[in-house]
Amino acid sequence: MARRRSRKKKLPENPVKVTIESLAHDGRGVAHVDGKVVFIDEALPNEELEFIYTDSRKDFAEGKVVNLLTRSEHRVEAECPHYGVCGGCSFQHVDSAEQIHIKQGLLNEQFARIGKVEIPQIWEPLTGEHWGYRRKARMGVKYVEKKGRVLVGFRERRNPFLAEIESCKVMHPIVGTKLMALSEMIGKLTIKDKIPQIEVAMGDEDCVLAFRVLEPATDEDKEIMREFGHQHNISMCLQSKGPDTIKPLDGEPEILPKYALPEQGIEFVFKPAMFTQVNYEINRKMVTRAIEALELCEDDNVLDLFCGLGNFTLPLATKAGHVVGIEGDLPLINHAKENARLNNIENVEFYAADLTKDVGDFAWSKQKFNKVLLDPSRAGASEVLHNLKKWKPERIVYISCNPSTLARDAGILVNELGYKLIKAGVMDMFPQTGHVESIALFEK
Repeated sequence: MARRRSRKKKLPENPVKVTIESLAHDGRGVAHVDGKVVFIDEALPNEELEFIYTDSRKDFAEGKVVNLLTRSEHRVEAECPHYGVCGGCSFQHVDSAEQIHIKQGLLNEQFARIGKVEIPQIWEPLTGEHWGYRRKARMGVKYVEKKGRVLVGFRERRNPFLAEIESCKVMHPIVGTKLMALSEMIGKLTIKDKIPQIEVAMGDEDCVLAFRVLEPATDEDKEIMREFGHQHNISMCLQSKGPDTIKPLDGEPEILPKYALPEQGIEFVFKPAMFTQVNYEINRKMVTRAIEALELCEDDNVLDLFCGLGNFTLPLATKAGHVVGIEGDLPLINHAKENARLNNIENVEFYAADLTKDVGDFAWSKQKFNKVLLDPSRAGASEVLHNLKKWKPERIVYISCNPSTLARDAGILVNELGYKLIKAGVMDMFPQTGHVESIALFEK
């Protein structure tokens, strides 16, 4: 028997008047209509407005503003002409000070609601440049025959299609101002419809663009790319399969970007697809804050969990007696060891281990660590926290890119493992977006 296709529910066409009650965790305004919660893009608390529905489901609906009746004092005009279409930013309509206030409020709310923990002291927020800060990204590429051009950039807001944009104000200008030039260059290639993405990796000085290619580039293609790279001082690479296949164009030198932590006298070398923080200014401030919070001395044995290529491990080692870095990605661990060697840091050890699984049998895990730093992915660190009972650290610094999992893990540390939350706060790693980077300090 043939199945009937489910018909998408027809949305009301007429604008609906509401007053925004609060903000959701992603920065959208929250209102209620006929008992159902509605999340509205670019709406701020206490604003009265009219919106139209963009989606409606059983438990919630979504909408966008069509008429602003009252205006929040924190509302500003977006600086990017593509704001609202491109999904890369969600906070350009909010003044910079209020963005921080919103993010700190979200952190407080998540700690109280999810972790059942109150933040006793708020750290002064770490802030920096609000535009042109982003040095790592994965941009989409799509040749659209009907438009007669190649689109380069990010997806539309709540839509799988690439946005038609000409520039990006949050990307570093080396790339952010050259999206149209990239589009035109790719449009000249024979494989213009065989390039799905570009990996952007910038160091303090060098810029590398790795083009994922589904078919080999011709010699003519390579010459077009080479000329573009020379003109714009960009290292152009091709990526045929996974990250390990990223190679510079024939005859071109391999450029490995570098970023420095001047206060600790350390420089990191990384490969284009490796994870690094996107905002170097905030990263430098964040590393310094973590070191200060741990109150390190030569007697300390420190454990750095989810250490990546050693972004915290190596600077910690400039103050502590011994540091052990653990990361699940073996290539990152190998690169961390190489960065330790390049910086002449010998009081560190690096090991690969899946921190979502039991690590009790590893030799490094049998040590005692009096201080611990955690910097997990969005999933948090709940699986590894039970090991703190045997490591017995007296002080823990937790860096997070997801306030809800940080709040959950804070609840475990405080309510189950006997730690005390000393302070927490936000770090504006991603201005103009709803992304919340945060830090928390715990003591036994």
